[in-house]
Amino acid sequence: MLDQYGPILIFIAIAAIFPPALLWIAKFFRPSFKPTAEKVMPYECGVTPESDARGRYAVRFYVVAILFVVFEVETVFLYPWAVQFQVLDCWAWLRCSCSWGS
Repeated sequence: MLDQYGPILIFIAIAAIFPPALLWIAKFFRPSFKPTAEKVMPYECGVTPESDARGRYAVRFYVVAILFVVFEVETVFLYPWAVQFQVLDCWAWLRCSCSWGS
């Protein structure tokens, strides 16, 4: 059984060890970061920022975004149906009307 799952376990072990090992090695080669007030200040094209960069969005923005995604996905599914509109039979009409209801 180990000969069947051995390569998979070795791959998982390498995948688990490789990223932390590379980050640990890179820690020795990167330049040190000494934070100062000027370095940690947000950069906005050379202009001193006037307010916090993390402004709050209104709920209306999220509602509009979700509605856009819903109608965009619906359009993607309706396009093939609209292309074949004239050759659809009654079964296709029934299936489409049932999917619109849910």
